[in-house]
Amino acid sequence: MRIGYLLLRHRQSGFQQNKSDTMQVQPRQTQSEKGHKSGRRDFLKKSSLGAVGAVLATSAMSVPCVHATENNTLNVGLVGCGGRGTGALMHVLQTEGPKKIVALADVFQNRIDRVLHDATERFPADTDVPQDRQFTGFDGYRKAIDAVGSGGVILLATPPVFRPRELEYAAEKGVHMFAEKSFAVDSPGVRRALKANEVAKAKNLKIVSGLMQRHRRSVQEAIAQIHSGTIGDVTTCWAYRTSGASGRRIRLENESLLAFQIRNFNAFIWTSGSPAVDWLIHNLDVCCWAKGAYPVSAQGQCARQLRRSQDEFFDQYYVEYTFPDGTRLHAQGRYMQGTWNAFQATVHGTTGCAILGEGISNARLYRGHNPTSGNMAWEYTGPRYRGGFQAAHDTLFDAIRNDKQHNEAEFTAFSTMTGILGRLAAMSGQNITWDDAFNSNRSLANVDELVSFDCPAPSQPDENGNYFFPIPGVTELL
Repeated sequence: MRIGYLLLRHRQSGFQQNKSDTMQVQPRQTQSEKGHKSGRRDFLKKSSLGAVGAVLATSAMSVPCVHATENNTLNVGLVGCGGRGTGALMHVLQTEGPKKIVALADVFQNRIDRVLHDATERFPADTDVPQDRQFTGFDGYRKAIDAVGSGGVILLATPPVFRPRELEYAAEKGVHMFAEKSFAVDSPGVRRALKANEVAKAKNLKIVSGLMQRHRRSVQEAIAQIHSGTIGDVTTCWAYRTSGASGRRIRLENESLLAFQIRNFNAFIWTSGSPAVDWLIHNLDVCCWAKGAYPVSAQGQCARQLRRSQDEFFDQYYVEYTFPDGTRLHAQGRYMQGTWNAFQATVHGTTGCAILGEGISNARLYRGHNPTSGNMAWEYTGPRYRGGFQAAHDTLFDAIRNDKQHNEAEFTAFSTMTGILGRLAAMSGQNITWDDAFNSNRSLANVDELVSFDCPAPSQPDENGNYFFPIPGVTELL
């Protein structure tokens, strides 16, 4: 499948800020970019530069406008009523302008009950979800999107494996979207998400993703400083997410294996894509954004050295990505008690370095490569603007109400693909190219075949309850 059709029709250097932001910054052209012939890899570089503040430029083609209802009230639905979905809904209810929560969907009724209780208690006037608009089946996402209706807003916060089909159906029905990261768990899912986005763009639908670092003012301005040359040309990036051991959930009495895996989705590769995808994606995205490119290949390693839970969670992984100009992005995660913890993105340039991203409260740039207070070159000192999560929803609803072109699906899909490439490289022990990974037809699960909890889970344990873990150098993953 060619991806050239995604080439941005207008390169918009700089970034679109939130309502209070006005600065426009031109990204610096590095020596390696000068004279580089346009092509697939050049597109990947340009596409990450084209939306520094979380918005991709789109064409000036004639598209239909989709607005709120006549009284300006936006119908809102939530698909996936876990912790992240609940948080998204609460942020929506704090955006400006009238809105009404009209539909909730989750395969677990207790999660619907919990989020409905919270919304009704805090925002009773904005919540209207009777029993017939509470959907628990595997087709609940369709019913919730239908209930919201064309021109409404759907919040998609289910496990990532379900995201492509949700994007697809929402685009078909003309519904604006907040779509939590990641956008897929495998390459066919990424391609399906990108295809759905072409439909969304043709209908002028607004899409904001859960990559909330794109909406944090300190990160936006730090990236602008990097692109303007404050630390020179970017030479190396690091994405970290290391912490104590990840907990595990116990399978409930009489709970089906499929229900258990969905409820415990972070611990299974088919539902989450692995921690190398779903957990590290924020800082992978920040590093690619800072570099202004996506990788062309990756090699790495991973292991379950200490973890004894009967699941598929890595307890450590490392991936070395190569950018088109030969520079590197190093990504690592570790989830073991008593080990060194780091949660950040680090960017080194020819004259300085930056520390920013998820896990860092305030972005900073330094002269040289020793990040001490005496070497500080720049520090964000502006307003916090309510945090990245709230800013993301404020941006989405402002774009809808004022018919501003806004679509974050492409960079989210490509940052998702970056994580998938890393997982494939780490689990196989091979050096894998972006093109080979992107064009792979290996799917982790056919979610369209899952119609009830009685269906067999896509990942099956052995007779002892243990799951297969790929053997580097032996197991083929493409």
